Amino acid sequence: MKVLIVDDEKPARDRLTRMVDRLSDYEVVGQAASGDQALQQADACEADIILMDIRMPGLDGIQAARHLSQMPQPPAVIFTTAYADHALEAFETHAVDYLLKPVKKERLQKALEAAKKPTRAQVEQSNDVLANIEARQHICARVRGNLVLVKLDDIYFFHAEQKYVTVRHKAGEVLIEDPLKSLEKEFANGFVRIHRNALINLKYLAGMRVQDDGQHVRFSEIEDTLEVSRRHLPAIRKIIKNL
Repeated sequence: MKVLIVDDEKPARDRLTRMVDRLSDYEVVGQAASGDQALQQADACEADIILMDIRMPGLDGIQAARHLSQMPQPPAVIFTTAYADHALEAFETHAVDYLLKPVKKERLQKALEAAKKPTRAQVEQSNDVLANIEARQHICARVRGNLVLVKLDDIYFFHAEQKYVTVRHKAGEVLIEDPLKSLEKEFANGFVRIHRNALINLKYLAGMRVQDDGQHVRFSEIEDTLEVSRRHLPAIRKIIKNL
C-alpha cells in the first residue's frame, strides 16, 4: 500500500516515515508540507493512504481531505495531530482514524490496517456527510493533468454546460464535474442561483442589463454577462436594489 505523509514539520514527517518503513506491506511514496502539496502529490504518486496533520499553513488537513474525497479513486485519510479538539470535524470528513501525537506504533499499524478496506457504506456515507460540513475555501480542478486550486473569493460564477461546470475566476476559467446543485448548497452564503445552469458570486454582482434574449446580470471587473431566468428574476432584482 502506498502511503503519503503530510505535515508542515519535517521532523514529524521523518518520524512517521521511519515508523511506516518498519511495517510490512506499506511503502512511503512521498512527503508533503501542506494541504496544497498533498493534493498534488496524492494524485501524482497514486497514494492509497494519507497520514495527514490538521493544522497547517494554507490549506489545512480538513479542507484537503474534502478535496481528496472528490478524486475518482480517493485515498484513505488518517489524521495525525497534537490537538484532540478537531476529532469531530475530522471524522465528519470520514477519516479512517484520528491519531494523537506522538503517534504510537501499535495505533499506527491498527489505523493502516483499517485503511486497507473501507466498506461500501463508508464510501457512500462520506459523500452525504461532506455536504453538511463547513464549505470549502477553494475549488480544485484538473488542468492538463495537474490539480489546480482556485480561491472561492476569486470566482465570479459557476456555469453548467452538459456534464461540466465552468468556473470563471480572476485568472481565467477551469472545468469541474461538481453538480451545480451541490455547489449551490455548499456555497449558499455567498453565491446565488440566477438560472438552472448558473450560480453567481454576490461579491461581484454589479447590476443587470436587457439583451436580445432577456435580462442578464453584469459583473464588476469582467465583461461577461449571464442570463437570469424568469423564475429567479424577482429575487435578483431585490438583491440589486439593496446593493
